[in-house]
Amino acid sequence: MSDLVLREDRGGVATLTLNRADKRNALNLALWGELDAHVDALAAAGDAIGVVVLRAAGPVFCAGNDLKERGVAAPRPHYQASIVTRLADLPQPVIVAVQGGCFTGGLELALAGDIIVAGESASFADTHGKFGLVPIWGMSQRLPRRVGAWKAREISFTGLPVPGREAARIGLANHCVPDAELDSATRTLAEAIAGQSRHSVFAYKRLYREQADLPLAAGLAHEVFNSAGVAPDFAERVAKQF
Repeated sequence: MSDLVLREDRGGVATLTLNRADKRNALNLALWGELDAHVDALAAAGDAIGVVVLRAAGPVFCAGNDLKERGVAAPRPHYQASIVTRLADLPQPVIVAVQGGCFTGGLELALAGDIIVAGESASFADTHGKFGLVPIWGMSQRLPRRVGAWKAREISFTGLPVPGREAARIGLANHCVPDAELDSATRTLAEAIAGQSRHSVFAYKRLYREQADLPLAAGLAHEVFNSAGVAPDFAERVAKQF
């Protein structure tokens, strides 16, 4: 690897950092390859890792796809889309910390997160229309699930940026904090998750994902009949409270 995506593990939290700041963390095939390998390793880690944080070096989270590589063959069909989906489907919750621009492919990558924390400098935009492109990495599916169908249409049709504070107001981001507090706020959330029962948190994520499009009655039945049950350390955890 050439360190385009860095990984640091601490206290059950794995932090992945996009590390192509000189190119505004534009997503080239080499970066995708490293991210792919990290996602494989995190999926294999199981409950040794309790939560994943995705962040970026430099003032910009991600300028989107590296258009200089437009037309260059990827290693397999639907390469980038499959990596975004596998990131979203990790058993661990994924927190994405966004500062500066988060555009198009970068936004599609961020939408793989379960929780998005925005700095006040964050600016989210879907600029497919600016370049005559259409989404193939999940924008048309994940964005409306995050902000609602009509707001998603506005964002995608206009290409206009959504500032961090507005992103939090409409649910695109869970929180918006001063840039100087972005890392600490993200870490606080990550440590809270890592301190929970991995059994419970992983089961919650699976249930939320599987029930996302089910009617209420079907979702309730799914929860009952697909329960992961009580954690092996339930009695030990209860004993610690008394």
